[in-house]
Amino acid sequence: MKKRIAFTGGGSAGHVTVNLALIPHFIQAGWDVAYIGSTTGIERDLIAGISGVHYVGISSGKLRRYFDWKNITDPMRVTKGIWQAYRFLHKWKPHVIFSKGGFVSVPVVMGGWLNRQPVVVHESDVTPGLANRLSVPFACKVCVTFPETLAYIPQDKGVHVGAVVREELKHGRSERGFAFCRFSSTKSVLLVMGGSLGAKRINEVVRNNLTALLESFQIVHICGKGQVDETIERSGYRQFEYIQDELPDLLAMADLVVSRAGSNAIFEFLALQIPMLLIPLPLAASRGDQIVNARSFEKQGFSQVLLDEELTDESFSQAVEKLEMNKADMKRRMQQEKGTDALTKVIALLKESAV
Repeated sequence: MKKRIAFTGGGSAGHVTVNLALIPHFIQAGWDVAYIGSTTGIERDLIAGISGVHYVGISSGKLRRYFDWKNITDPMRVTKGIWQAYRFLHKWKPHVIFSKGGFVSVPVVMGGWLNRQPVVVHESDVTPGLANRLSVPFACKVCVTFPETLAYIPQDKGVHVGAVVREELKHGRSERGFAFCRFSSTKSVLLVMGGSLGAKRINEVVRNNLTALLESFQIVHICGKGQVDETIERSGYRQFEYIQDELPDLLAMADLVVSRAGSNAIFEFLALQIPMLLIPLPLAASRGDQIVNARSFEKQGFSQVLLDEELTDESFSQAVEKLEMNKADMKRRMQQEKGTDALTKVIALLKESAV
């Protein structure tokens, strides 16, 4: 009988990227692979292009820390999602379940636990998110990226694996990136990424500084869904809502990157040795995990940090200029960093946990 593995995670690309790194290895090893996500989330679009993955959409509700009228109805959606996940998992019988987090993962983890199926959870940030905090009691193992995270996990469950980086990102070719963007290889490239959902504040300061920035850089601006400004057409400036297949090539040609501070993304920039200006999500819009991530990288000399509440046209321009000046030293520090083979560790742990 072929081994089976079910993946879950969604709500943003950060809750899918580790799954994207793992799935090809299990397909190549001959396992049957299913992915349980929401019916309309970004995870459905990201998984759709992978041949050999059976996608299952379930009902889900967002886990909020603030008042919203949807807090009244979402528990019913979560309950429905638990039942849907339980039924599918009971029938499909995976040997192991891997959860990357996000609100859609909670019903899947609970459904797996009710079926007595082993669940492995992955936490990318220093402090666990709400969905993973709810999931940990139902998991047999919890993989963490930062060693500090072990303090938040039961001792018998926590496993420090390091950062999982998608293998395909390491094989990008800069010449393909230049051709795709119609850029010249003789001028530096600034890559701007606000996360899979985009970052309106970052988009605004980039566009407000566009004339000055284009004097020094060619700019690839990944804006987020619905945030491309069709009125702007400038030589050396390309906008995209989201990039998937061409991302390795764009990263290969990037000299600098401006980004939010999601753990998966910044570790990918580190692995590719791209100096970064990090603008973490503010406390008003998050639990502060990105601020902790960004400060950790800043302390190690891998990035500069500009807090969202300090973000202005002037402060952004000055920060990019400073990053350009310090990029050589930052790259040297990145080259000295000895990464772990996290991907191999997680694959081995999943195979060991399979029943």
